[in-house]
Formats: sequence, structure tokens, C-alpha cells
Amino acid sequence: MTTIRIYESARIIGRENIDFGRHIIIDDFVFIHAKKKIRIGNYVHIGAYSSLSGGEEITLEDFSGLSFGCRILTATDDFTGKGFGNPTIPESYRNVRRAPVRLGRFAILGTNCVVLPCVTIGEGVSVGANSVVTKDLEPWGVYIGNRRIAERDRDGVMANYRRFQRDTA
Repeated sequence: MTTIRIYESARIIGRENIDFGRHIIIDDFVFIHAKKKIRIGNYVHIGAYSSLSGGEEITLEDFSGLSFGCRILTATDDFTGKGFGNPTIPESYRNVRRAPVRLGRFAILGTNCVVLPCVTIGEGVSVGANSVVTKDLEPWGVYIGNRRIAERDRDGVMANYRRFQRDTA
């Protein structure tokens, strides 16, 4: 059975570029702009006021989730070089960094996290609220920003997952 619940106030542009899995919830006031392929796996939740945007590919693997107010950005202006401006200026004058983002299986983002382009968040990662993620995060860590502060209980999560598979088969 496939259940995809997209709340009425969610806004999705480029729905034809999105591959939806099963058992997905997209809360009110979520904004998704899919210029390129976005893959949303099975049992994925995207919390209210979150956004996925930037024009490059995004992958949310099975059992991943975004809490309230998260941002996944696949493009951003880099102001360290000679580029200037904003989207009203032709790109030839700007220094835009574009790259895909991947959120691994069982990975979760706490409230108001921001994930910048060219980031892979590994399997089982938990990112604390209000973090800005600028580089890849290794699997099964608990992070505040890019700093690993603890290990997530991989054995416990996987045991719970096996129990879930048995109970829902």
C-alpha cells in the first residue's frame, strides 16, 4: 500500500521531477522546488516550514526525516570571490556553488537545520537543532553542525528496524 500525504498548504514546483516512495508525509508550508530530480524514499517525513531548493539533485533515503523549518539547499552564492549579487543579477557576475545533497537512510535533521550544497549526510546520522551543515557527515554520528559529539546506537536502531519489518510484513 502506498500512502503519500501532502498537506494542503505545501507547495511543490516541478512535481514531475520527484520520485516518491511509500509512506511519506509532507507537512503544511513545506516548499519544494524540483528543477532536477528529487528522490524521496519510503517512510520519509518533511516537517512544516521546511524547504528543498537550489536546482540540483536531492535524495532523501528511506526512514530519513526533516524536522520543523529545515532547509536543504543545492545552490548558494559564494561571496568569497569576485562574484556579487543575487538572483536578479545574471549568473556570469555571480559565484554560485551548485551540487547535489544526499540524506542517508535513518538520518534525521533537528529543527531549523540548514544543509548546504555538496553534502552527504551518512546513514543513521542525527543532526542537532539549528545546525548548519557544510561538509559530509560520517555514518551513525550525532552532530552539532559539522562537529561529531556522540555515536548513535546503530545496533539498537537496526534491531528496531528488523522488528518493524516483521511487524509490517
